[in-house]
Amino acid sequence: MSLRQQVLVLYLKSSALDTEVAAWATYDGTGHTRHMAGDTDTPPYRTGLGALKDGWRLIQASSLQPHAAGDEFRTSYLKYEFFFEKLIETDAPASENTDE
Repeated sequence: MSLRQQVLVLYLKSSALDTEVAAWATYDGTGHTRHMAGDTDTPPYRTGLGALKDGWRLIQASSLQPHAAGDEFRTSYLKYEFFFEKLIETDAPASENTDE
C-alpha cells in the first residue's frame, strides 16, 4: 500500500469558504481519473465548505490583498484560490514516470 495525493483547487467568489465556487481544477495522483479543463460545467462542490465537509483538507488559501480602485473591472486572474487535498491508499507501486 502507498499513499497518493488528490488535489482540488477551488476559486471562490470571495475570501469566505462558504461562498460559491467560480472555477475549479482537480488532479488525481492515484491515476484513477484524468480530468481536462472544461470537461464538466458543474463544480464538484457548491462551496469550499462543502469540500471540507466531504473530507478534503485545506492546505493553502490565497493571501488577502487590498484591491486598487478599478480592480473590480479586471478579469486577469481569480483572487480567491483555495487548495485542498485528500490522501488515498492505493495498491499501485510508485511510478518511475513522473508524467503519468
